[in-house]
Amino acid sequence: MAGAPIETLARVPLFADLDPKELESIAASMKERTFQPGDAVTEEGSGATFGAFFVIEDGEALVTVGGEERRRLHGGDHFGEVALLAESDRTATVIALTELHCWALSAWNFRPIVDENPELGRKLQQALARLIS
Repeated sequence: MAGAPIETLARVPLFADLDPKELESIAASMKERTFQPGDAVTEEGSGATFGAFFVIEDGEALVTVGGEERRRLHGGDHFGEVALLAESDRTATVIALTELHCWALSAWNFRPIVDENPELGRKLQQALARLIS
């Protein structure tokens, strides 16, 4: 299959206001990634230049900030949106607790999508603002 399943992306709050064509554009750019238990998927403080936004299909991950557990993520959850949209350093470490099957959207694939569709970028900025407020 090329790209992430649209149904998976449609459940992500960040993408809630996107129309099917916009979802298809993002889904087509996503790559399947699998992490083994103990793998660090993201590391707090690392740059997002080569980072990605992740949607978890299956598995469980631990989110830590400053070495302290903040939450656990499961299928349907997502992470990495702040670093991707704000082009900032990672705000948390995410470690796979079980085999973690994800769909990843890299920064270098994401930026051209937004550049070609400014309305999509505006929708995503609004969604991010709602998520962090």
